[in-house]
Amino acid sequence: MAETSLPKSEERAASRKIGALAELWPYLSRYRLLLGGALMALVLTAMVSLALPLAVRRVVDGFGAGDLQLLNQYFAASLGVAALLAFGTGMRYYMVTRLGERVVADIRRAIFARVIGLSPAFYERIMTGEVLSRITTDTTLIQSIVGSSISVALRNVLMLVGGLALLALTSGKLTGLVLLLVPAVIVPIVVLGRRLRQLSRENQDWIAASSGNASEALGAVQTVQAFTHEAPSSAAFDTVTEKAFDIALKRIATRAVMTVIVIMLVFSGIVGVLWVGALDVREGAMTIGELVQFVIYSVIVAGSVGALSEIWGELQRAAGATERLVELLQAVDQVEDPAQPLALPQPVRGAVAFEDVRFHYPSRPGQSALDGVSLQVAPGETVALVGPSGAGKTTIIQLLMRFYDPQHGTIRLDGVDIRDLSRTDLRATMALVPQDPVIFGTTARENIRFGRPEASDAEIEAAARAAAAHEFIHALPEGYDTQLGERGVMLSGGQKQRVAIARAILRDAPVLVLDEATSALDAESERAVQRAVEHLSKDRTTLVVAHRLATVRKADRIVVFDQGRIVAEGTHEALVAQGGLYARLARLQFTEGEHEFS
Repeated sequence: MAETSLPKSEERAASRKIGALAELWPYLSRYRLLLGGALMALVLTAMVSLALPLAVRRVVDGFGAGDLQLLNQYFAASLGVAALLAFGTGMRYYMVTRLGERVVADIRRAIFARVIGLSPAFYERIMTGEVLSRITTDTTLIQSIVGSSISVALRNVLMLVGGLALLALTSGKLTGLVLLLVPAVIVPIVVLGRRLRQLSRENQDWIAASSGNASEALGAVQTVQAFTHEAPSSAAFDTVTEKAFDIALKRIATRAVMTVIVIMLVFSGIVGVLWVGALDVREGAMTIGELVQFVIYSVIVAGSVGALSEIWGELQRAAGATERLVELLQAVDQVEDPAQPLALPQPVRGAVAFEDVRFHYPSRPGQSALDGVSLQVAPGETVALVGPSGAGKTTIIQLLMRFYDPQHGTIRLDGVDIRDLSRTDLRATMALVPQDPVIFGTTARENIRFGRPEASDAEIEAAARAAAAHEFIHALPEGYDTQLGERGVMLSGGQKQRVAIARAILRDAPVLVLDEATSALDAESERAVQRAVEHLSKDRTTLVVAHRLATVRKADRIVVFDQGRIVAEGTHEALVAQGGLYARLARLQFTEGEHEFS
């Protein structure tokens, strides 16, 4: 379990300006018709709302005039205005909410499409739980802003501007007094708003850290329980969660203080202005209807200011969330496709060449994983990579599949530098069976079909038979249509590995890569799979990483790694005769029992 620490996103320098919301425009601009309709409905409702006080003034003054017919007309007109307001409000809600849902869906799709293609080096710096938090929690904030808050903010801006204009028309004297309050209201919004924005961003960072912590623990729940680490894991999660809560409390308190100050200043000023207006009515300088109209417009203006102060806090949070999402969309990947990728000669032969390759993992810059490795693998050749743990065997596989790029040297496939190929074209030539096979939470059939989505059911079953997986799959409650559960919880380790081998067999790629592919199999299953692999290897280039030397004795060539270098290569018999590291490992396994060393 990783130690609890400040989220990495908090360590990164980032703009904390409300202008970050401008990054949403490319997603909003795709739906100009919907956006335009929402704006029209918004303007309509604002205009109708501003017209209501005029009708109220007429009604109030109509009481004094005693004209019943005119009074009835005013009431009827008020009902019509209210109906128009209801219709416009409903249309505005429908369009902006739909727009918010659509934009957030697009953002989530764009982010997932980006992060699913990022190289493993990216995930050395950020936890997958944090990425998931950004895709869910942060986009939910964006949905709230686009689908509600921005619309409400624009409406209140229109109400504020229109209300002030109509206040001035109603009574210039009283409006001048109201405007004196504006600087007193703006100052706390600006000052406290900066603090609120900072706390909002920090709060989201800690929520993401909490999600990452939980994801890591739950992903290894059996290990946590096996080592009775439930309490420490819960304590670590509690620490991060409480930190997020503490920051949230500061954010809530700051926003509450800002709201209290703004509303108190606004309504105190309005009460004072209305007192002056009441004196003017008493002296005959304005009618009761005009004063009522002014009061209503004052309430509209005050309500708009209060709403804008509330929405400002939400916009601050959304700006922080947008920054975090943009960080993912603009993340610099250390492995990128070339601008104009080359095409591999067809058909692909599977000739692999490593030329003086030097490499260290980004997280361990001072430690060489490969140090000047040169290796030629002929088309159709089966080459086994053996050696102690950390010798560089799996690194060869990761570089060949371009999960990383070497710092020095060149890797070629059929004579073409793999950095000149698109990663999709390169990996399409390879079938991988990893040491820790991944089983998806779907059916056995779909897990195998993952190797070649267009494969038929008959081809899937044939691949399963070749991988010695058909019998146990057929015995499952619903056979090939049985749901295997999250991470293949219904299967044993050996069964998972056979499903992964069937997936690779189905892919039928020119280059077969087996990374400890038989490590979790019992002896009988291992022999069956070994026969399938030998049959499969005849027509393709095969790289086998193994620690059981018995599984690689029939390889065309065995390459021995130690401390990132090739120290010997040849057939099993030749390497045993030479002595050295391989002979020592072979002696340990074949004479003293099989020991793990990789």
